[in-house]
Amino acid sequence: METQTATLEYVLNGLMRRYRERVPDVQKVSDAMITEGIITNASEIENDHIAFRTMGVPQLGIKSFEKIFLHLGYQKRDYFYFEGKKLDAYWFSPPKPEYPRIFVSELRVNDLPQHIQTLITSYTDEVKTDPADSLDLNDGAAVDEFLHRALWRVPTWEDYSTLLKESEYAAWVIYNRYYLNHYTISVHNLKEGYNTIQEFNAFLEKTGIKLNDAGGKIKVSPDGGLLQSSTVAEIIDATFAGGETHPISGSYVEFAERKVLPQFRHLKPSEIKREHRREGFETGNADKIFESTFTSQTVKRKERVEVGK
Repeated sequence: METQTATLEYVLNGLMRRYRERVPDVQKVSDAMITEGIITNASEIENDHIAFRTMGVPQLGIKSFEKIFLHLGYQKRDYFYFEGKKLDAYWFSPPKPEYPRIFVSELRVNDLPQHIQTLITSYTDEVKTDPADSLDLNDGAAVDEFLHRALWRVPTWEDYSTLLKESEYAAWVIYNRYYLNHYTISVHNLKEGYNTIQEFNAFLEKTGIKLNDAGGKIKVSPDGGLLQSSTVAEIIDATFAGGETHPISGSYVEFAERKVLPQFRHLKPSEIKREHRREGFETGNADKIFESTFTSQTVKRKERVEVGK
């Protein structure tokens, strides 16, 4: 168990280290929270969940990816289907409450037009066998390196652009692979005045953070127990095959408020733990959160940057 915990912490730390470097909003938000007096140190932020995107092909996808975290003590939970975006997903609960939940989605490649399937598999077929099967899952450094290395050749700008027109999700994965798609700040455990999504969003926008407004800035589950919002993805300068460089969508930051379940509302704030709050995820919420990397949102971020020049 000690080895498993050490490996998991190594992997999570590696993911977050690279993610912070790639997504300036992570530091911007935590610095603003410290300046505002919401927290005194970034380590006080509770990570509600992290998310990954995968390609649904035989040797990859969720069936491959999940082996890593199931080995490290996570448990597979609910299934989700996103018809319009042609995605399947599952979430995984952590071995201990101090670790983040994990949300893993997968593109239903076979549901796409034949020419798009052929384009995607021209890349993914370079992975001949399930890479998780040859990975030492007890070696944190090996797992960390695997999650950040190329799985297939660098795509061409033409192929990326073709995918973008059919599935923005497909385009994101063909370039970004297993890079952490987002991490999530739990706002319900913050100090009063900032511990609801409404209040925290107001704080974020005051600091100049651009929020994803697909389906409204606040995504609310039908039971009202899970409220989520997110930044618009960072635009990164991506180098494609042949050395071409173009700006594309990278990763983003999410925010979640989990309400206390009705049967536990009598508890004092100091008594409330993770198990007393609304658990799991919601298809409707996640569907719109996915769009944080979509052109319909990132174009607004670009416009804001240009206006501020």
